[in-house]
Amino acid sequence: MNFTTKIPIQKYNHPITYDSKIMLLGSCFAESMGKKFDYFKFQNTTNPFGIIFNPVSLAKLIERSVQKEFYTEEDIFFHNDLWQCYEVHSELSHPDKELFLSNLNSIVELTHRHIGSLTHCIITLGTSWVYKNIETNEIVANCHKVPQKQFSKELLSPEIIAQSIESILFTISVVNPNCNFVFTVSPVRHLKDGFAENTLSKSHLIAALHKTITHHPSPISYFPSYEIMMDELRDYRFYAEDLLHPNQTAIDYIWIQFFENYISESEFGLMNEICEVQRALQHRPFNPNSESHQKFLADLKTKMTTLEKKLPFISFEN
Repeated sequence: MNFTTKIPIQKYNHPITYDSKIMLLGSCFAESMGKKFDYFKFQNTTNPFGIIFNPVSLAKLIERSVQKEFYTEEDIFFHNDLWQCYEVHSELSHPDKELFLSNLNSIVELTHRHIGSLTHCIITLGTSWVYKNIETNEIVANCHKVPQKQFSKELLSPEIIAQSIESILFTISVVNPNCNFVFTVSPVRHLKDGFAENTLSKSHLIAALHKTITHHPSPISYFPSYEIMMDELRDYRFYAEDLLHPNQTAIDYIWIQFFENYISESEFGLMNEICEVQRALQHRPFNPNSESHQKFLADLKTKMTTLEKKLPFISFEN
């Protein structure tokens, strides 16, 4: 007897390995997946400009990075005792103007380099609802708590979203034609927009993605994280206390569906070894000076050294 609707997922034709160079971009769910890649010590970068929810802002940041269009004083403003930029997340805001600009442009430089060497770009789209700065008529990635009267709220059409997705694909492919793309829609519900409005928002993202995937000349993969949450995990016990975000159990479940289908089976053994080390590092002994614990530490050190020799880019120091 089945108690859930299983979402079918096809095996990915360009599986991720430990040699892969991965970038995850988009909503807060991209951060959740990025932490999983970090845990298993893959070569990945997650949201260098911070969490970005809408596809128009994502496309703008990718174009800026590829073109190396560095930020100037015209791109930033001072608000609530911090220098801010409408294109990036508020976690990057800073009280020092020159340092803020320097940090932003360092991220542009680093992202430019990362994009040039990527094997996989995983993009999580969060919402079709956007805020447009009335003065500049530009869509912002973050309002930075600027008074709402300075913005108009709009719903992106599937056509505009599709154009942004095509822009992302084209911009990256020009400098890195070998990059493989995986898109997904965030399972996080944006109920501040309204219940029906959230459904409408997600439907626009899904419609735009499937239109792009169907007509694009090169293969693009769609991973159904939103569908898994809505159908396989259709129960509030899989949500955090806010009843909007997937809880850790749901994130773990979705990650399992991802790695079983998108990561090469040849890497499962290494992943398991790394997981054993990570769990051991969380161990808290009753008696740190005991002979058994010292042997435990010596064995752990041997395992870490062996893995670091197999994968020279990893480190367990942190």
